[in-house]
Amino acid sequence: MENQNVTTEFILLGLSSNPEIQILLFFVFLIIYTITVLGNVLIILIIRTDHHLHTPMFYFLSHLAFVDISYSTVTVPKIMANCIANQKSISLVGCIVQIFSIINFACVDFSLLSVMAYDRYAAICNPLHYSTIMRKQICRQLVGGSWIMGFLDALINTYPLKHLRFCWMPSINHYTCELPVILSLSCSHTFNNYILLIATSIIFGFIPLFLIILSYIYIISSILHIHSAKGRSKAFSTCSSHLIVVCMFLFSVVFRYLKPNFKSPTDLEKVISIQYTILTPMLNPIIYSLKNKEIKVVIRNSLKNIGNISI
Repeated sequence: MENQNVTTEFILLGLSSNPEIQILLFFVFLIIYTITVLGNVLIILIIRTDHHLHTPMFYFLSHLAFVDISYSTVTVPKIMANCIANQKSISLVGCIVQIFSIINFACVDFSLLSVMAYDRYAAICNPLHYSTIMRKQICRQLVGGSWIMGFLDALINTYPLKHLRFCWMPSINHYTCELPVILSLSCSHTFNNYILLIATSIIFGFIPLFLIILSYIYIISSILHIHSAKGRSKAFSTCSSHLIVVCMFLFSVVFRYLKPNFKSPTDLEKVISIQYTILTPMLNPIIYSLKNKEIKVVIRNSLKNIGNISI
């Protein structure tokens, strides 16, 4: 095996080999990416410029918007390039960098969602001590911890990849590099890599998930003890957008990564992976904007001011 040629490049088969469909997919992904970037940038600008939104919840939301932009940028531009390129390839180094970035931003994203769940717990279950629990220093530490967790998760899973060998020109039956698929294509022993993947999934995935579930157990319990229907509705409305985003991201990732077979993904699995890599970063700002009264008020006032200026 050592005498065989070792490849340094992969062929990405993408979602379709039909040229007409590829052109259509290019414009679809271009629209999705544009909405993702503009929507999340708008969320960040609104939060940074309106002093009424300088609260822990919106502080975390602005960082989530930045992560969504970065997460989408890792994959979507490369997908669009491959849709119109004759040679749909990616280097081994580029593939490892993409895997590192995907794992990093996905872990930061999910960690921030758990932090936001804790923030909602503190606001609803301990409203009198909220300002003390979620003071600025704590918020910065929680965000910093999320980034550290993402970096460690990505580093632990991608550093051992430099020792893998691919003894032919493998084709990746996907539109992007994913760790399980790359491991299945290697002619090296990958047992330790799978163990690391499972271990980090438990540490960096199930621990934040446990914190989210625990937070919402206390939140729901507190909401049920609120006597007025209006009070219960208001308390739940502050959590509904967060719950929607968590469920969208979580179910698609679990289906893709925590299945017994890590071989080449099926068409259904490729479509589902679009959910957490492409659609979720686009839908996050839309969901939070539609479900959050403060953001809707700021957007409405901004549009009125723009209309008055133009008149």
